[in-house]
Amino acid sequence: MSCLDKKRRCKKKVIIVCPKKRKKKVCPKKRKKNCCHRVIKKIVRVTCPPPEVNVIAPIGPTGPQGAQGIVGPQGAVGARGAMGAAGTPGTPGTAGATGATGAVGATGATGAGATGATGAAGATGAAGATGATGAVGATGATGAGATGATGATGAAGATGAAGATGATGAAGATGVTGAGATGATGAAGATGAAGATGAVGATGATGAGATGATGAAGATGAAGATGATGAGVTGATGAAGATGAAGATGATGTGGVLSFADFFALMPPDNSATVAPGTDVSFPQDGPTSGTTISRTGPSSFNLSVIGTYEVLLQGSITEAGQLILTLNGADLAYTVVGRATGTSQITGMAIVQTTVVNSILTVRNPAGNSTALTMTPLAGGTRPVSAHLVITQIA
Repeated sequence: MSCLDKKRRCKKKVIIVCPKKRKKKVCPKKRKKNCCHRVIKKIVRVTCPPPEVNVIAPIGPTGPQGAQGIVGPQGAVGARGAMGAAGTPGTPGTAGATGATGAVGATGATGAGATGATGAAGATGAAGATGATGAVGATGATGAGATGATGATGAAGATGAAGATGATGAAGATGVTGAGATGATGAAGATGAAGATGAVGATGATGAGATGATGAAGATGAAGATGATGAGVTGATGAAGATGAAGATGATGTGGVLSFADFFALMPPDNSATVAPGTDVSFPQDGPTSGTTISRTGPSSFNLSVIGTYEVLLQGSITEAGQLILTLNGADLAYTVVGRATGTSQITGMAIVQTTVVNSILTVRNPAGNSTALTMTPLAGGTRPVSAHLVITQIA
């Protein structure tokens, strides 16, 4: 407001102030119903500053915003107003539509309560009925053990009793007595053989006299002197007695060995290559033999020239687990298979082979169909070559 404006307003004015018609109040002095007061404003001289000159200058750039002032203290809480009269209850609203069912809540965490004590053991159940007896199992296969080696020859039987002595020949006739002079007494001849005891004479008739009393036994007489040796001439030798009857035929003796042969190999140098399945083992060297009935036709094949029964023995050191079998004229003799599953022992075998044709061929073979080639072990157990043998004996 300018100073001029303030002067215009500085005039003496009389203002009558009347109270509002709110309450009727009696004036204390004049006791009038309506009281009026006269108010006179005092006029004060005020020195006005020189008039302001409004110079419109170009608006300068906006200054930076000042820092925010400190928040003033909160004013005191005003007194609580009187409670207004209760309004008229409104008309109840219509019931809202039923809300959609809420989603199922997440499963709560498993409780961590301690494990309850173990319950007491239940009573033992009654025994079940006995099951039916199972069927009898199949009979196991017969073992294929090798036949034992031939036993040692038995001791010789006792010597038979001596035959009875033949009858004594008849005495020869007495020669003619010579008629010459009696010669000088010759030296005593050798004592002749005791003559045969003469036949007992017939018993005489018994006497009819009464039996006398038995006399007392006489004393034993002294031994008489030996009589002189007789000088009789020895009789001629009697003729030979007749031949006695032939004795009974003795019991038939046991069969003997008819022929034999031993064939062998030494490792090294023999059998240097492995023996493949279906291949024969070589026994290239000859041992003792009884003749030509049993002979070789090659290093691994042997000829049985006579029809008969033969005992065959074989043995050899073999490195691998394996089997050996005898063949006759190229055919396997299934009952002669021998073998070893594990270990380092020799493979040995024994069998009886009967031939039905002359010149039958016998071999020892690694059976066809087996998977392992066999090594005839060289120097087994030491530093010397080790032998393998095939012994063939004809027994009938």
